[in-house]
Order: sequence, then structure tokens, then C-alpha cells
Amino acid sequence: MSSTARIALNRPLRRLFDYRIPDGTTLVPGQRVRVPFGRQQATGLVVETDVTPPPGITVKPILSALESWPALPSETFRLLSWASDYYQHPLGECLFTALPVALRKGRPAEQKQVTQWRAIGDPAEVPAGAPRQKALLEWLSGIGKSASDQEIIQAGFTRQQVKALLEKNLVQANMTPAQPAIAPHPVHDQQSPTLSEAQTRAAEQLARPAEGFGASLLYGITGSGKTEIYLHYLKQHLGRDEQALVLVPEINLTPQTVARFQRYFGTRIVVWHSALNDGERLSTWLKVRNGEPVILIGTRSAVLLPFTRLRAIIVDEEHDSSYKQGEGFRYSGRDVAVYRAHLNACPILLGSATPSLESYYNAQQQKYQLTRLEQRAGQARPPEISLLDIRSRPLDGGLSQPALGAIRKTLERGQQALVFVNRRGFAPVMMCFDCGHMVDCPRCDTRLTYHRRDRAMRCHHCDYQTAATEQCPKCESDAFKPVGQGTERTEDVLSAHFPDTPVVRVDRDSTQRKGSIQTILERVNTGEPCVLVGTQMLAKGHDFPGVTLVVVVNADGGLFSVDFRAPEQLIQTLLQVSGRAGRGAHAGQVLVQTCHSDHPLLKTLCEGRYLDIADQLLAERESGQFPPFRAMAIFRAEADTMEKALQLLDQIKPMAQTTGVEVWGPLPALIARRADRYRAQLVLNSDNRKRLNHVLKGICTHLDQQRLPGNVKWMIDVDPQETG
Repeated sequence: MSSTARIALNRPLRRLFDYRIPDGTTLVPGQRVRVPFGRQQATGLVVETDVTPPPGITVKPILSALESWPALPSETFRLLSWASDYYQHPLGECLFTALPVALRKGRPAEQKQVTQWRAIGDPAEVPAGAPRQKALLEWLSGIGKSASDQEIIQAGFTRQQVKALLEKNLVQANMTPAQPAIAPHPVHDQQSPTLSEAQTRAAEQLARPAEGFGASLLYGITGSGKTEIYLHYLKQHLGRDEQALVLVPEINLTPQTVARFQRYFGTRIVVWHSALNDGERLSTWLKVRNGEPVILIGTRSAVLLPFTRLRAIIVDEEHDSSYKQGEGFRYSGRDVAVYRAHLNACPILLGSATPSLESYYNAQQQKYQLTRLEQRAGQARPPEISLLDIRSRPLDGGLSQPALGAIRKTLERGQQALVFVNRRGFAPVMMCFDCGHMVDCPRCDTRLTYHRRDRAMRCHHCDYQTAATEQCPKCESDAFKPVGQGTERTEDVLSAHFPDTPVVRVDRDSTQRKGSIQTILERVNTGEPCVLVGTQMLAKGHDFPGVTLVVVVNADGGLFSVDFRAPEQLIQTLLQVSGRAGRGAHAGQVLVQTCHSDHPLLKTLCEGRYLDIADQLLAERESGQFPPFRAMAIFRAEADTMEKALQLLDQIKPMAQTTGVEVWGPLPALIARRADRYRAQLVLNSDNRKRLNHVLKGICTHLDQQRLPGNVKWMIDVDPQETG
């Protein structure tokens, strides 16, 4: 009798499907198969074999196994199964997240082949009437190696000319695997980075692969040289045939980080991020799955890849909220990395100048080893942080006269300045000074942001866009003016004040094009005087040796937020952006503009001792019984009316109100309407994570059995980063 396999499909369904295994076929969990699904065929992943299907059900046969080996090896399969249970997300979608798009669609698990052309004839054999063909053959002969179609076209030749030479038997075609695009790297340095005495002490405290699982929290102030410690650590402890994973929060950090790692590891470095095309993703995935001794530098989803020889994990800027997926499978890349290290019995290094309160609390509980690195590398010293009270001061584009004066003095010394504005666009809102009208987004409960460069009004929540007007759309007054400041407006003001100095804007809008961030970094790293203007992108790990002054335009945004994480995120952002100053030979200065210079949190910030602030914030969290002292999950609902969203939450609230689980709500979300969908939420808290997980699973099972209206959707966010 044929046995039955349980198959996961890439569908938002919390169930698996049984199929008959054809005679003579052997399957293992994690293997890709082709199965019939309704009137179509689908790619599936084997979850179990030798299962017993429900009685009275005739199961369809599996059509074929796509490989003889599992696409997801056992450790990766266990990791994703755990993540599915922990984050309450359908197993099928979790498993398929670890596959590149090509494999999700059922394509072969093999690298794309590209044609390489090699000269095998003498240019003298080319007829006199074909000068371009002769030039191409001479070029191929001269470069001394094969060239791809793309390289030939970039050299000024055509495919037709190549084809003509092929017909004359003057060139030869060879097929080779396509390689992921990666920037050229300098000569591979066989030596480890030279560490300072403080760095050496820190490196000696870190957990080592030979000791099995161990989590180290590396608290290193900005500019202390954490990356050098990562490089030294891998040089010392990673074997020639072993793999390592280095997680970074943002794709825009990748070029700088990759270049530094390539210097010491050469072609072992591969990358993984959202800007790769399908072919590049598949090529990198195969290297990882085949056990090649790569050091993979990647963003959040890299932690889910099918490593087979993983011996070390590093999470840089571990506090960064970018590690938490915001939609769909809402996992934390950092937390999944810790569990993966546990499964692999390998060490994990969590590095940050501003550790998350969760990680710092784990260090206090001795779950993590806390390693301190509180000296800047070389002769650099931490910058001096000062509060600049802007109450009653006139502002120009958000900048006070003392701040503009400090920028002018910095430029006159031949140095660079950085102005931090945590808002894109020209201004947050356009307002009529006659009738008070402000332009709301027609799809969201928020206002449109004015982008003067494009003469557009945009919503940064749903991407709605409309043309900007000179007159008030309500009363047609000419007193329709921008209010507040964004990066575009600050850029214009600085360009007017310093017309002979380049002003470089760094935000999502200015770095959309591929390679744009690299171009900006190269320009800044020349050391020529300039003013950088940007958003949080500038606060994340960049090294600007020429920057000696940082001006924070407005530091008050997170002081009075309804989100309990806001103070932590505010201090992290301010210290991170402050850390861009004084990383070279000259001392750094930070001016923080605020209307609340007497606020205790900002006054403590000036002392620059983050762990003291973290202790203070943890005490506040404990008194309020917020994470990490309790486990939290948010049940979110959205519908075409607020009434329907709240009805769904009212329905499940009694199921959540069990012993040991506290429930808040239901309440409308902070932005209640977004893209014409109304959003509400129910917050669940518990001292016992297992109990909370059990309650969530029960609610999911109940809702899966209900026939909800098609326009009502729900999702669960475990360990949420945003509570609004």
C-alpha cells in the first residue's frame, strides 16, 4: 500500500494537505514536490511522511519530486517550524520564505547559465569588409579571457557581430554559471585586523564556536571599532570549510560593510538583500545550501536561508527595528537568529552602541554575556553633546541661528557637518493661513507631505499622490504655505546659507536608484567640506571621518508618544546619529535642538552613558509591566468599516481573557484609517509566554473555522515593535 505525505503549500492557510507518495519514490521533510491543487499544479514542501489520511478520503498522488534532496535541511526546517508556532503564522508561508522566488515557482534548483565567448581564430581571417567583426575578435584576443554577452555589448559590439564570428568558426561559446553581482574587492588580506588593547580585551570575552551555543552582547560605543572585532573574531574562529552569517539592518549599510569584509575574506563574501534579482538570489541560495564556505552578509531574511555548515552568527546594530518584519510573516530577524544559534550549537554576537532593552535585560539575567567596549578606536574621542533650547528663537528651515553659526565655523575649518531631520519631503503639511485648511490624505487619517522637488503632495503611509497647488484648494487663497520642516526644505535653506558648499541629502527619496547611496558615501568620504542632510538612514552605522558637527533639528518627537518604546527609540536614534561626529582626528560636537531642554531623559543623554539611560528605562518598563518583563502580542483587525473591525475583536476578547492573560481594548489603531481600511487592535499581555502562545493558537484555530466576511482581515503581531 502506498504511503501518504503531508505537504505545505505557499498559501495563507493554517493547514497542510495530504497526498499519496508514488510507488518507488522516497521523500524526506523539506523536499520540494509538484502536486495537483484544484485545477492547477502547485509547488509544495514535504512536512511529514508515512501519515494516515482522514478516513473516507481519497488522496491524490504527488506528481513528482523536484529534487532528490531536501531544499530545506533538517535544522532550517526545525527553525521555520518553531517560528511558525512562535509567531502564529501559517507553516506553508513560513517555509516558503526560505526559498528564492525561482524555487517557489517550481523552477530547477540550479544556477542560471550564461554564455561566455572565447576567441579561437586569427583576426586576419576576418574578411576585409567586416571591420567591426575584426575589431571584436582582436578585443577578445586581447583581454586574454572569455567575455559574456553583456561585457561584449558594454565594449561597444553587438550580438550580431558575435554570431557572424561564430558562423566563421572564429569564436567558441562556453556555458558557465551566472555569478551574483558584487562590487570589485581589494586584495584579500590574509592577516586579522590589528586590535587596540580595549578591543583585544573585548574580543577575548566573546563566546567561541568550540564552546557551542553562547550569546554575547557587545556593547560598544559609536566609533569603538565593533566591525574590527567581528572581522578578527571570524578570522580567528571560522574554519576554512565553515559558514558564517552577518546580519545588518539596512541594504544601504551593505556596500560599506561588504567592502570591509572583502578585504579580509575575498570571494568568501556573498550578499543577500531585497535589491538582488531572481538569478542572483538563486545563485547565493545554492551556495548556502550546497555548504560552500561562505560568509553571508544580509538583511533580515538572510537568517532563514538553508545553511548546512553554520558556525557563527553576528547581528550588527541588533537594536534596529528593521529586523522586525512589518507585514505577513512578522518575525524578528534578531530573535530568530538567537534561536538558530541555539539549534546549531554555535555562538551569536549581538553588537550595538545602543542595545535594545530586551537584549540588555537578557544580559542582566545572565542569559547573554555582556561585553563592554567604551573607548573609541585610535585617537578619536566621544563627541560633546549639548542641548540647544529653541523656545522663542526664530528658525529658518527648522535651524536656529546658533546651529547655523556652528555649521559655518565647521565648514570654515575645512570639516563636514551633518544635519539630522527625521522627516522626508519639504514640509510635513501645507496649511492655508487664511482659512486654516490642511490637505488630508483621502485614504488615511493623516495629512499629505509636501515634496517641492516633484511639486507633489504624498502620503507616506499609502503612497497616495496628487499635484501640489499654489492656492488653497478650499478658499483659493494665496496664503497656502508649507508648515514645519523636512529634509528637502532643510536642504534648500542650507544651500541658500552656504552657496559655495555642497549640500548632500540622504533619505528614501534621494537613494532610490541602485548605487546612489554608494555614490553619496564616496563623495562624502573624500573629506571635502560639505553638509549632509538626512533621516534615520544617516544614523545607521556609517563611518564619516570628516564629520565633526552633528545638528539634530528637533529631538522632541519621541518624548510624548503613546508608544511605550518611543523613549528608547528616541535615545537610540539620537546617540546613533551623534556617533557620526568626531570619528576622525578632530573632536566632535553635537547640538540637539529642543523645546524641552529640562527633560530628564535629554539631560541624561548629554552625559552619553547609554547603559545608565537603559537602566532608567527598564525601571519604568518594570513599573508599567511592559516587555521585557511581560510577553506581549497584538491582535489586529481591519475592515471597510471600523464597526466590523471592532466587532471581530469583541468576538475574540472573551477567548483571550483567561487566567494569566491581561487584555487591553479593543481600540482603534493610532492611524485608524489607512488606504481606506479601518484598523483596530486588541493587546494581550502575560507573565507566561507559553500561556500567551496557547491562547493565541486557540484564537487562530477558532477564527480559521469561522466564515468571516471577505472584507475583514486579521493578523497577530508577537513581540510588536509598534503598539500604535
